[in-house]
Amino acid sequence: MSGREDCARYRANLQAELDSATLYRTLAEAEKNAELAEVYRRLAGVEEAHASIWEEKLREAGESVPERRPGWRIRTLGWLARRFGPSLVLPTIAGMERADVGAYDDQAEAKSARLPAQERSHARLLREISVTSAGMEGGTLARIEGRHRAATGGNALRAAVLGANDGLLSNFSLVMGVAGAQLSGSAILLTGLAGLLAGAGSMAMGEWVSVQSSRELYGQQIALEARELAEVPEEEEEELVLIYRAKGLPEEQARSLASRLMDDQSSALDTLSREELGIDPEELGGSAWGAAAFSFVLFALGASVPVLPFVLFADASVAVGASAMLSALALFAIGASITLLTGRSVLYSGGRQVLIGAAAAALTYGLGSLLGVSLGG
Repeated sequence: MSGREDCARYRANLQAELDSATLYRTLAEAEKNAELAEVYRRLAGVEEAHASIWEEKLREAGESVPERRPGWRIRTLGWLARRFGPSLVLPTIAGMERADVGAYDDQAEAKSARLPAQERSHARLLREISVTSAGMEGGTLARIEGRHRAATGGNALRAAVLGANDGLLSNFSLVMGVAGAQLSGSAILLTGLAGLLAGAGSMAMGEWVSVQSSRELYGQQIALEARELAEVPEEEEEELVLIYRAKGLPEEQARSLASRLMDDQSSALDTLSREELGIDPEELGGSAWGAAAFSFVLFALGASVPVLPFVLFADASVAVGASAMLSALALFAIGASITLLTGRSVLYSGGRQVLIGAAAAALTYGLGSLLGVSLGG
């Protein structure tokens, strides 16, 4: 890389660090919570130190150091933070930090100054603050953990409802499609059972791959955290202090807690994994096989609804009508259960779900009828 390219990179790095420092100073000025404001001031100080590194690199290269002026995006975010409060812009800033987290990974000068590890820590800290900032005033660890458990429960309920809905809606459409082609009741039953097994199997395999990939990623993140803990323990202890202060603990209590945790490497790694990465080292996101089985069962339960009448009734036309009625009732029940998550009217959510299912089934029934007539001659 040429000297000119190096200097252009130094300027870009300098501007990015100055932008971050400006944002953190603005957040500190706008933040009403004194502990959290101090966290922002410290982050600004770190970014200022990073900026000084790139200013020095420019001087060593014989280049002039540009005027310290934040970009328009940073000025806009700062204005919004001062006008409407830091919580409005925190998700955006956290997203910016995540997007830039690997910017220094291939830069030798940055790696020698341990900037990549610090930038990753800042991204994780901003993510933690953005998640918990709504309850920061007077917040305690118990309140934060309680809210996280409630959110996890809501996600599990949502996954269960949507898993059953996927099975029901997809197999209802499939059954109505082959029914439109005027196939026999046994042929429709066979098709529905094949759709149930294929869909449930596909969902289970997809869920297994998703959860297993997450577990492997979490394992790599914990291994990286362990390496940073061994190489730069003082930085990791400072990160713990900032995290606990962001959660509302006074500085003295936060430092005392962080110091006690750092005395035991295994406990420190466990805590950093949970607090900084948001990962439970014992669970690593849960069991891939358990998630696959759960997904298979939920999809199969939903997909069995439109198939059941073809087991009970020998007359294909009766079974088709019963399948449509039973599926409509199940769709309404699923729509109604969604109100536990959304708070909408039961009639509205249930009716909307029935209309969506009916539209999909009518479409496949019509296509089946056209194909049946075409193939039949």
